[in-house]
Amino acid sequence: MSSRKPAPGQVGLLSALGFGDRINCLVIRASPGSNARARPGHLWVPGARPSALSARSVTTGRKGEGRNALSIFLPLPRPGPRNSKTDERVVGPPAPWPRLSLAPAAPLSQRLRGKGVQGSVRGPFPGSPTLLILFCRWQETEFSVDVSEYLGPLLFVKLRKWHLLQDDAWFCNWISVQGPGANGDEFRFPCYRWVEGDRILSLPEGTARTVVDDPQGLFKKHREEELAERRKLYRWGNWKDGLILNIASTSIHDLPVDERFLEDKRIDFEASLAKGLADLAVKDSLNVLMSWNSLDNFNRIFWCGQSKLAERVRDSWKEDALFGYQFLNGTNPMLLRHSVELPARLQFPPGMEELQAQLEKELQGGTLFEADFSLLDGIKANVILCSQQYLAVPLVMLKLQPDGKLLPMVIQLQLPREGSPLPPLFLPTDPPMVWLLAKCWVRSSDFQLHELHSHLLRGHLMAEVIAVATMRCLPSIHPIFKLLIPHFRYTMEINVRARNGLVSDLGIFDQVVSTGGGGHVELLRRAAALLTYSSFCPPDDLADRGLLGVESSFYAQDALRLWEVISRYVEGIVSLHYKTDESVKEDLELQAWCREFTEIGLLGAQDRGFPVSLQSKEQLCHFATMCIFTCTGQHSSNHLGQLDWYAWVPNAPCTMRLPPPTTKDATLETVMATLPNFHQASLQMSITWQLGRRQPTMVALGQHEEEYFSGPGPKAVLMKFREELAALDKDIEIRNAKLALPYEYLRPSLVENSVAI
Repeated sequence: MSSRKPAPGQVGLLSALGFGDRINCLVIRASPGSNARARPGHLWVPGARPSALSARSVTTGRKGEGRNALSIFLPLPRPGPRNSKTDERVVGPPAPWPRLSLAPAAPLSQRLRGKGVQGSVRGPFPGSPTLLILFCRWQETEFSVDVSEYLGPLLFVKLRKWHLLQDDAWFCNWISVQGPGANGDEFRFPCYRWVEGDRILSLPEGTARTVVDDPQGLFKKHREEELAERRKLYRWGNWKDGLILNIASTSIHDLPVDERFLEDKRIDFEASLAKGLADLAVKDSLNVLMSWNSLDNFNRIFWCGQSKLAERVRDSWKEDALFGYQFLNGTNPMLLRHSVELPARLQFPPGMEELQAQLEKELQGGTLFEADFSLLDGIKANVILCSQQYLAVPLVMLKLQPDGKLLPMVIQLQLPREGSPLPPLFLPTDPPMVWLLAKCWVRSSDFQLHELHSHLLRGHLMAEVIAVATMRCLPSIHPIFKLLIPHFRYTMEINVRARNGLVSDLGIFDQVVSTGGGGHVELLRRAAALLTYSSFCPPDDLADRGLLGVESSFYAQDALRLWEVISRYVEGIVSLHYKTDESVKEDLELQAWCREFTEIGLLGAQDRGFPVSLQSKEQLCHFATMCIFTCTGQHSSNHLGQLDWYAWVPNAPCTMRLPPPTTKDATLETVMATLPNFHQASLQMSITWQLGRRQPTMVALGQHEEEYFSGPGPKAVLMKFREELAALDKDIEIRNAKLALPYEYLRPSLVENSVAI
């Protein structure tokens, strides 16, 4: 077997013959009795492919349980000068060189198999011990070697994988080097990446450093090379002209390997998709020959995957109080605004003077609210199987009662057009089916804006811009990279899957949604052009929409508190690494990141408040808090409620099959002919279940196991963050126990740490 002899001042550690998946952790500990000394140098670790170095990680390798052979060659270091070719060096007083301990991952406890270390062989150089470890997949094992030599404080570990017969990747979580005795210094080298091929992967020690923190330029070459490589991997793409940018990957196979689902996530996602399609086939077969002429017929597809709240929605969806509640605390709380004047589009036909007076009274009393769907105006509706679908452009005026209930006062379904009769205004006093149909049109319009604007654009696509800009501009040693990287887990793959399945040509939107067939892309373009920085920051957004003092807006209350908790966490990390505003200004990597996000990723959004530079610690904290909240709380508030509010299809119809009414003579037959047919309704419910169900691989906000930072300071900040999240979670639990409809979409234990579904 070939291997590279270490340069003087280096220690060689070669892992080879890898056919495996994931290694748990590589721990190197100094022998307590060692007292020899060597010149400062690098720890050299040529390594292996998809496997993992870290505790309790999940195996993601190939199927089967064949043995993996991992050879560790540990040649003893020899004193020597700095390597003049690679300029590899470390500084500081010598530190002890250690005992080696490596543990391949035990992924899922129920799959844990195999036994420990088997056998040993000689090393490639005189005096170097060599271990041959044979282990079965799904097992955890550990071994150690005593080495009586010293190294200086380590700056890098280098990982390289060699392969035999086939190129099998390994996933490395982290490597630890610890000095002798119980109090020996530990050096942690975070990785959390796949190691592929036979290239060398250089891992810096886990202490975060800005450019300003590295005046000697010890990490300059590493930073530059890492970012140059990342910019080749993480290229900007443009799925559709006029939209904010995305990663340039047309399929999941084009993605950087580190952005792919691990095996547990992939299996669960694809299995749930298969189950959803199977349920759809069963529902279609049971209903294809049966009549579909009563609202109760929707119960025939409402038998799999519903939540308890969805059942309550089914039983109460006709009530005005539940209709109004959804604007405050439903799955799309982003549209409601406090009225400061009557909307110009609200024109009153003759005979509506009393209604106008009532609205004016509520306006003067500060209890008038509105939900305007004007963004849908002019969007071309879909044609499904040669059948034209339809869209409306509703306006809803609502009043807030003293008991906190938000009740609709009037619904206008279309904008007034010059030269045309004024559109009718629908009222709660209209015949029941007339009023119900008007509310169904509002709920269908809300479905369109929620899924495309609030959920896809503001949640998924915005998180992807943040992630790609970060990967292109911030090296792994940068403190803001370490702060943000846990919040990008699986975002790029889930977005590629969405572009290839949900909103693609002939995708789900084209099949069953009234904005499909191209209208959805135009709607995304319009919405993207209106994105503002303040709308992604709850303190500013809620103030702008006049919702700060609304006690029955649990979304507003929880969003504010969660933002504040995240903000304190960010401030804690930033304060460790930026002591002055000047240190923020001088961080060229940070400035390039901010500029890349706004000018490139968002196509030049500085005129809408997004920054192109960060001039103070306060600005940096606000911007980083926005990034984390967007990837966590904001997405959660628009994602978790789908199964609750969309499973009962009449409450949120994905499409409407007749035009919006212009008269007040609707009947049950009109309502049923307008709502989705049984196939459309079944598909809506199946997709809603797949995307809205609780994810078994979900990682809650702040609970990631990855440790990107080294040192006690960041760990203390993270611990404080987790304590505050737990306190907020408990407060929400206590409040919800007193509510008829608990609001849980911003409860920290349910908020996912990234946009992963």
